[in-house]
Amino acid sequence: MAKQKAASRPAAKTAVRKKWTGLRTAAKSTARKTIKSKGRVSAAKKPAKAATKARPRQRVAISHHREEDFKADGLRAYAKYRDLGIAAASHGLAQAHVIRLQGPCNPEEVSKLHFHDVEFQMVYVLKGWVKTYIEGEGETLMQEGSAWTQPPRIKHMILDYSDDVELLEVILPAEFKTVELKA
Repeated sequence: MAKQKAASRPAAKTAVRKKWTGLRTAAKSTARKTIKSKGRVSAAKKPAKAATKARPRQRVAISHHREEDFKADGLRAYAKYRDLGIAAASHGLAQAHVIRLQGPCNPEEVSKLHFHDVEFQMVYVLKGWVKTYIEGEGETLMQEGSAWTQPPRIKHMILDYSDDVELLEVILPAEFKTVELKA
């Protein structure tokens, strides 16, 4: 009897080994098939031209610094804006401008909680400094060389700034709504 048990153990191990190996082989081949089929899906045909909405072709925008290009015709009365021509060149896809906040800072006028209904917004400090409040981040001092993004509809406000501050702002799309909130 002892010999039968010894003989049956190796047979049982071989059977289990074969079964496990077979599952492993099947899993590998299934994975290969899945990867191959995903490759085929990603190589789908492009939609017909009539089905896609074509955006007008963008053009080159070149803007050189000129003091007379800073205008007080933007979103905030305490700022002057120099349009960089991106909105026109991109047919409204994006806008970019240099902003000079006019000093000295008056928190009663400046510090208003608001958000912009945008897809993307990025600000870069060219000169000076600006102290901001951004929802989820708190107060942050941004100095020359600092940059930040503001996700869509995030609540924020300017708290203070230097008299010489200049900011580069890039926003998508060019036309958007700003909503002021009660603090």
